[in-house]
Amino acid sequence: MNAGYGSVRVLHDVSIDVASGSTVALLGTNGNGKSTLMKCIMGLVEPQSGEIYLEADGERIDLVGLGTEAIVDLGITMVPEGRRLFPKLTVEENLLLGAYRPAARANMDENLDFCLKTFPRLDERRNQLAGSMSGGEQQMLAVARSIMSDPRLLLIDEPSVGLAPILVSQMIEQIGELKNSRGLTVLMAEQNFNQAIKIADSGYIIVHGEIAFAAATNKELRENDMVKTYYLGG
Repeated sequence: MNAGYGSVRVLHDVSIDVASGSTVALLGTNGNGKSTLMKCIMGLVEPQSGEIYLEADGERIDLVGLGTEAIVDLGITMVPEGRRLFPKLTVEENLLLGAYRPAARANMDENLDFCLKTFPRLDERRNQLAGSMSGGEQQMLAVARSIMSDPRLLLIDEPSVGLAPILVSQMIEQIGELKNSRGLTVLMAEQNFNQAIKIADSGYIIVHGEIAFAAATNKELRENDMVKTYYLGG
């Protein structure tokens, strides 16, 4: 897939595979195209060429050309970089707004209970305005709001940005648990390699809009010479 903005190409022949039930890390420093790839999947940026498809329920569904609302209805949800919460609404109101897609409404109470148990701090703050919470609490809320849409594929863009190191570790662990507790498929764009590889089943390194390395397993990702030299300090 190739994509960009106007005459500026950002992604060059990018190809990735996100297997059902896996946690896949899209690794790279700022400005290398991670967010653009996420936006292409969500229909926010239209690829200049190539295809994006979802294989689900025995069908192969082409996502290119679909609007974002239609893509969300298929069970694909993104936690955007910067969280994009409704700051003047309460924690609970933000969560309930996450369940707006028709397929999620039937399970709204069950999903709300899951989110509040997974992120106990949100239960404590459920009547607090989202804009008055700490950065770590807001990131929890952004992830939980996406879970409320009952997704099959969850995209998470830079969950560690703006968080203290101890909160980054906690957040990554909680994201990793979603595969076990919900059976979720997760594609996580992240620049914190040390944390991301703790939960990744496989991963890709994107450099200047190109896939520089693809790892089919966590071991391959950890043991690659480029990863160890440039990202893990080895």
